[in-house]
Amino acid sequence: MAKADIGLVGLAVMGENLILNMESKGFTVACYNRTVSKVDNFMDGRAKGKNIIGCRSVEELTENLAKPRKIMLMVKAGAAVDAFIDQLLPHLEDGDIIIDGGNSHFPDTIRRTEYVESKGKLYIGTGVSGGEEGALLGPSIMPGGSPPAWEHAGPILQAICAKTDDGEPCCEWVGENGAGHFVKMVHNGIEYGDMQMICETYQIMKEGLGLTNERMHEVLTEWNAGELDSYLIEITRDI
Repeated sequence: MAKADIGLVGLAVMGENLILNMESKGFTVACYNRTVSKVDNFMDGRAKGKNIIGCRSVEELTENLAKPRKIMLMVKAGAAVDAFIDQLLPHLEDGDIIIDGGNSHFPDTIRRTEYVESKGKLYIGTGVSGGEEGALLGPSIMPGGSPPAWEHAGPILQAICAKTDDGEPCCEWVGENGAGHFVKMVHNGIEYGDMQMICETYQIMKEGLGLTNERMHEVLTEWNAGELDSYLIEITRDI
């Protein structure tokens, strides 16, 4: 059996959707989940008939990967990331790459990059933005960490990410150490600020101006057709 181009750990919806996205772009993907029944369910369901290899252990996962191995973690930020790094390292060789695609705090990513590099391996901490739909159809990706890793992981990440209207990938190397997760933190801060502003605007229209839901829908539709065109305005309109 041919080796997989990349492995992914963590079969919640984001992980599954990223795997299906990668496979749809021509990559073979190996997957693993700590609760092995999730691997079986995925392979019998959404992954059936696709170029996806279900693995029942970390060792099996690493054995099914082309070198240099690239393994993306889509697990809960915090202790779970450290635990999987320690599980993976004994099965990896120098130059193999671990990618943390969760919402890790950037100082943790700095620490993990130093730790993984001290073992002869490479590390990427990357923001992934776009939610479940973005993971499947094309997210914005913000990678940073060990610079030599970009040569190997970049083609996959840029293939699966969203594209601008002129075809430019919404994914580029942003710097060393924790730069990727730092950029994601700034991104989230801007997004949450926008969400708060939209909430306050809704309150003014609803309670201050006494607009009906139908009229607010019309206003938001007008806004979304102009310079305020955005995903957040669009979903607020629909809600």
